[in-house]
Amino acid sequence: MTGNPPGSRSPGYVIFSISALVIFWQILADLIVQNRFILPSFTDVVFAFYNLLITGTLAMDFAISMVHFFIGLGLSLLVGVPAGILIGWFPVANRLLDPVIEIIRPIPPLAWIPFAIVWFGLTDIAAGFVIFIGSVFPVLVNTYEGFRNIPRIFVEAGKMLGCTSNISLISHIALPAALPHLAAGFRIASGVAWMCLVAAEMFGVSRFGLGQKIWWYYNLHQMANVMVYMLILGFVGLLIDYIFRSGMNRTLLKWREGEVN
Repeated sequence: MTGNPPGSRSPGYVIFSISALVIFWQILADLIVQNRFILPSFTDVVFAFYNLLITGTLAMDFAISMVHFFIGLGLSLLVGVPAGILIGWFPVANRLLDPVIEIIRPIPPLAWIPFAIVWFGLTDIAAGFVIFIGSVFPVLVNTYEGFRNIPRIFVEAGKMLGCTSNISLISHIALPAALPHLAAGFRIASGVAWMCLVAAEMFGVSRFGLGQKIWWYYNLHQMANVMVYMLILGFVGLLIDYIFRSGMNRTLLKWREGEVN
């Protein structure tokens, strides 16, 4: 018997559902709402996308937002992974740092926007800082959980095979065993980073970016342009999640499919 595997999406169903949504959107906007400020139609959004594309505005905002995104996410990986290893492997470090982390972690990332502007101004670093605050804790917590849940027998086996120092145990035993948790943390952090990016730009951390332009065009009552940027954010967020998921499966989690040489 042939067919699509369970859980897969047939291209025909995807095309049909998207086409039905577009037709419903167009009819709703043109025949029922009849107000482009409340709901621009699909064709309005297409023309707005074309105009933004040929003027270069959309490309510039996209490039700047990606700079903000990678600054914040990169910093969260550079800080979150070592910190998670530290508190997950060394009990003394856990006792010292856990109270500080638990005080800072519940603070919403957007609450840091005033300090981001005061400390860094309206710069790429300010936006990256807000994204870092939001995405560092998923990385840190998942790394910590990965190291705390390593079976004791793995550590004992590593010691018997010659891993006598903490560095060798971490690099050869603990880190490979914790990779599924790290991969989950990376994926969650990428999604949180994207949401923080939009919110930070909308609240004035940057003069440019996809999020900033949503508020800008709203103030100009150009709702078709607002819808363009919303859809771009959705598609880019979906693409980022797919890239992270497939990248993790092909690298960090490759061993789970028996593909390690």
